[in-house]
Amino acid sequence: MKVVLLSGGSGKRLWPLSNDARSKQFLKILKKDDDRLESMIQRVWGQIGEADLQKHAYVTTSKPQVEMIQSQLGNEINLIVEPERRDTFPAIALAATYLYSVEGVSLDEAIVVMPVDPFVEIGFFEKLKELEQVLASSDADLALMGVKPTYPSEKYGYIIPKQSDDSAQTFMDVQSFREKPSEAEAIEMIRQDALWNCGVFAFKLDLIINILIVNGLPIQYEEMLKQYSKLPKISFDYKVVEKANRIAAIQYDGSWKDLGTWNTLTEEIETSLIGKGIITADSINTHVINELEVPITLLGLSDVIVAASPDGILVADKASSPQIKDVMKHSEQRPMYEERRWGRYRVLDYVTYPDGREVLTKRIFISEGSNLSYQYHSLRDEVWTVVAGHGEMVLNGKRFSITTGDVLLIPKENKHSLRALADIEIIEIQTGSQLIEEDIVRLEHDWNEIMQLCTK
Repeated sequence: MKVVLLSGGSGKRLWPLSNDARSKQFLKILKKDDDRLESMIQRVWGQIGEADLQKHAYVTTSKPQVEMIQSQLGNEINLIVEPERRDTFPAIALAATYLYSVEGVSLDEAIVVMPVDPFVEIGFFEKLKELEQVLASSDADLALMGVKPTYPSEKYGYIIPKQSDDSAQTFMDVQSFREKPSEAEAIEMIRQDALWNCGVFAFKLDLIINILIVNGLPIQYEEMLKQYSKLPKISFDYKVVEKANRIAAIQYDGSWKDLGTWNTLTEEIETSLIGKGIITADSINTHVINELEVPITLLGLSDVIVAASPDGILVADKASSPQIKDVMKHSEQRPMYEERRWGRYRVLDYVTYPDGREVLTKRIFISEGSNLSYQYHSLRDEVWTVVAGHGEMVLNGKRFSITTGDVLLIPKENKHSLRALADIEIIEIQTGSQLIEEDIVRLEHDWNEIMQLCTK
């Protein structure tokens, strides 16, 4: 059995902490047993390890999320990277071609697909293993895992089973699906033993490979990458689930939550204050999550979420917080904070002057032993000031040491890299006609390869 974790999409539902580069699964706001904070993806990946599934697990994601995933889960994780975002069917099709043509997975192998960020206990992943048995013992095209509802939710989709007299059957046949019903409809469906649809399903690899063949789409991974932009932007539900001949489901009886909005997420945050700030005792069921250095003080407000990051500040009644996705859906603001494989950066200031000149200031942190790629820019000049730590610099093939207090000028077209010998922080000031992350030409990533390009 192989497990494919879907990690895609942009991050508008938990704005301003989430953005196009840092979706909700990367926010480090869940407390571990040792009181340290971890993200949803770190929590799930750890649980997959406890269930002894990591060596069989793959993460399908988009290019903007690759370095964030490597930063949080390490460089050894199996990644399948979409050339562009195109919805769940293309993402799963890409994963299927990778497993088939690169990994050599048997067409008879069970593939389990699930979101990367459910909030569950370890029993969820043990139950996951039963999907393989369901596929083997039934003639179902798909096997789903649903959650036994604890209340008539209007926020979740439902799996409605067929009625069966076979008490020995370990699974249920699926009759239909229902998305976000009214409370009255949900009550009636629960009476019919309906399950919450948690987005977990399994199939044998040949199901997707045959669908690709029938639709004239490539089944070789490299060719799929080349033709990926031609795939229809369509969900797996519409392309595959609705056309399946038979669908089976198993029931998970444990706790499950989709922490997709501020009001659901704050139910699982143990501390009411993260970051600098004060919340007075008469503020009930209120949370402040502050990534800024300026403190936030909250007086006498209940049922409120206040979230602050370099991207902006949200103050909302918790019940209204799900509206943020629609409010921000047309926002084109650049991400002001990102995690990378080498560390992280935060935008401190960004100004456009009347003559069109742009100036952007960043605080960049590079962790000990990590390095930036050997790169150059065509549209901007940079000034670096080392404010903490020390490291090795490469500028146009020349290698030298840098330390706290050093100032470096890096004009456009100058090739440069930096390796941290101890944790290092620099203030970077960019000046140019267009300051975008795409204005980076990367020549090498590996430090040993970069050293081979040095003259001394």
